[in-house]
Amino acid sequence: MTNKKVLGTVMVIVACTFWGISGLFAKALFNVSTSITSMWVTQTRMISAGVILLIISQFKGDHPLQIFRNLHDAWVIFAYGFFGLVPVQYGYFMAVQYGNASISTVLQFLGPFFTIAYLAAFRHIPPRRIEIISAIIAFSGVFIIATHGKVDHLAVTPLVLFWGMVAAIGVATNTLIPQQMLRTNRVPSLVVTGWGLLFAGLALLAMHPAQPHIPNLPIVWTCWLGILVIGTLIPFQLANNSLKYIDATTFSLMDAFEPLSATIGSVLIFHLHMTGADVLGSVLVIVAVLAINIRIPLHHDGGEIA
Repeated sequence: MTNKKVLGTVMVIVACTFWGISGLFAKALFNVSTSITSMWVTQTRMISAGVILLIISQFKGDHPLQIFRNLHDAWVIFAYGFFGLVPVQYGYFMAVQYGNASISTVLQFLGPFFTIAYLAAFRHIPPRRIEIISAIIAFSGVFIIATHGKVDHLAVTPLVLFWGMVAAIGVATNTLIPQQMLRTNRVPSLVVTGWGLLFAGLALLAMHPAQPHIPNLPIVWTCWLGILVIGTLIPFQLANNSLKYIDATTFSLMDAFEPLSATIGSVLIFHLHMTGADVLGSVLVIVAVLAINIRIPLHHDGGEIA
């Protein structure tokens, strides 16, 4: 392995680890006060990160305002933000709020299977045998996590399962909507993600303008900055730059560090008790997703900011 490939691999491992850690910051925020909501975290994170990324793109010479010269591109980016980034971020934070960062990240990790289902249903691309087998294994893992093997009892609340699946669907739409635009390099990925975040955050603000009373405590702003910087800005830059040195397949395989870091952090920081069923279910999901990514890597443009 060349030095550049080692560097790229380390960069993507750090990026995925930081994405997993962002859920821990969110859980710490929700534990501070019930007035801190997933909606507020999502709105403020999206708007702040969007503005910062667009400023960075301007300094890089990407000319972010040029998207408004092509209304089709602007609408695609808005759709990417609202139908991709909103469910993947708001759904994830809701799952964290009602559950924990570990299970939320594992459920979100199912996103590629919703992409496969969409391609089969609407683009008539039949799934390969490995994808069908992996899907059965992955959802068996979710079943084990949710029931602990007891079909008459849910070990995970329906709200956690629901919002985790919303986040997983968001991973799929987050990948599919801007795919053509990014493949043709018509608009730089930094501009797409920056405007997508800003559009999505402003849309959520318009839909839910009422703001909660946020306790003015150091831990609140430390955790919020952790979500913004460690969970958004740094991993986005690392992930994009890592693709200069490694291929997308390697990137996809390293994505497993996201649920791994969220799980380890939840156990160490929040003393999450992982049962044998939790561990088995999580391993099945992660292994199943890795199996399909070995041959069909999904584009990762930084949009999956969990």
